[in-house]
Amino acid sequence: MTKEHLIDVQPIRTVEDIDSMKWALKRHASERDYMLFLVGINTGLRVSDILKFKTTDIVKLKGKKRKELTIQEGKTKKKRVVNLTGVYEELYAYAVQNASEWLFPSRKGDKSISGIQAYRQLVKAGEFAGLEAIGTHTMRKTFGYWYYKKTKDVATLMSIFNHSSQDITKRYIGISQEEINDTLDDFVL
Repeated sequence: MTKEHLIDVQPIRTVEDIDSMKWALKRHASERDYMLFLVGINTGLRVSDILKFKTTDIVKLKGKKRKELTIQEGKTKKKRVVNLTGVYEELYAYAVQNASEWLFPSRKGDKSISGIQAYRQLVKAGEFAGLEAIGTHTMRKTFGYWYYKKTKDVATLMSIFNHSSQDITKRYIGISQEEINDTLDDFVL
């Protein structure tokens, strides 16, 4: 069991905190770790699926109108189309300067970084940014939280996450408790 399973990892709920996390990753980690975070919060993929990306996966999308990759998710084994259009230019610039086969290469050998190393880098950056309850699922939960806040479309988010119910999705991104708290703020008898 990882440390992440022992803490209640939360989404990042403010733009300022997202910006602080990006700053901390650039300043105290690396461009690789920043780009991993950027992909994670903009796709909602599990870190294990992000770490499978190869540099050529990104480079080959140049010239296409919609920047989409089709992957098979590791946990569910389901196919998923991942839209990278919003972050593509920054991701492409990173990919073309990357000499490795892997988009998020390890410094130890010719492979991708491990999920544990990604976790360590995110936690370290979270500490520098003054954020608690950070882990690899923070990226996925942050994507879900902001997608829901922007669209209020829990059914589509449920489909993106391959969850079996809307309640599971809302609980996963911390919306259920937040909505309860919001309704109780003005409640008085």
